Amino acid sequence: MTVDTITSRLLSEHGRTYAQEAGITLRDKPAPLYQLLVLTVLCSVRINAGTATKAARELFRAGLRTPRAMADSAWQDRVDALGRAHYVRYDESTATALGDGARLVLERWRGDLRRMREQADDDPDALRGLLREVPRIGPVGADIFCREAQAVWPRLRPFFDDRACEVAKGLGLPHTPRGLGRSVPSEDHARLAAALVRVGLSKEAAKELQAA
Repeated sequence: MTVDTITSRLLSEHGRTYAQEAGITLRDKPAPLYQLLVLTVLCSVRINAGTATKAARELFRAGLRTPRAMADSAWQDRVDALGRAHYVRYDESTATALGDGARLVLERWRGDLRRMREQADDDPDALRGLLREVPRIGPVGADIFCREAQAVWPRLRPFFDDRACEVAKGLGLPHTPRGLGRSVPSEDHARLAAALVRVGLSKEAAKELQAA
C-alpha cells in the first residue's frame, strides 16, 4: 500500500482522538483544555485507555469540568466517580492528584491552560516541562496532552511522540514527526497521532493494515 492509502485508512478506521472518546469537544477555551488535562492525568497510570476515557466521562457527568469545580469537590465524590468507571487500584491516589492539580492550575495559570502555553512560548519542550509539574503527569502524560492539544494549538504541530513514530515505522510510513506531518493535512495531525497509538495497542489492527 502507498503512504496515502495507509494514512487514509488510519484516519478513517482509527482516527478518533482520545478527547473525542472522552466526550470532550476540544476547543481553545479554558474548560475543554482543562478537561483534556484531566484525561491526561487519568491516562498517566498503567490502565486501559478505554477505562481512562470512561472515568473522564464519569467525572464530567458529575459536573467536574473546570478546575474550580474539581478543586471544590469532595475527595469522596471524585473517588466515587472513578469507581463507577471501574478505575480501580488508582482511584484514591488519582482523586487526590486531580484535586491537587486543579488547585495548581488555579494558582499558577488562573484556571486557564492557555496561560501555560503562553508561558512556554508555544515551545513543545517547554510546554512538556510545565505539564510535568501537574501531579501524576510524567513524560508519557505530557506527550499525551500535546498529541491531543495540537488539534487546537497549531504551533505544536507536527507532534508525534516516540510511540506514534515507532508504530508508523512498523507500518512502512515516514517515522519522524516532520515526515508524518507531511503525510496528512496539518488539521489531521492529532487524529493521525491518535490512530497510530490505537493501532500500536491492537495487534489485530496492526496486522490488518500490514496485510492489506
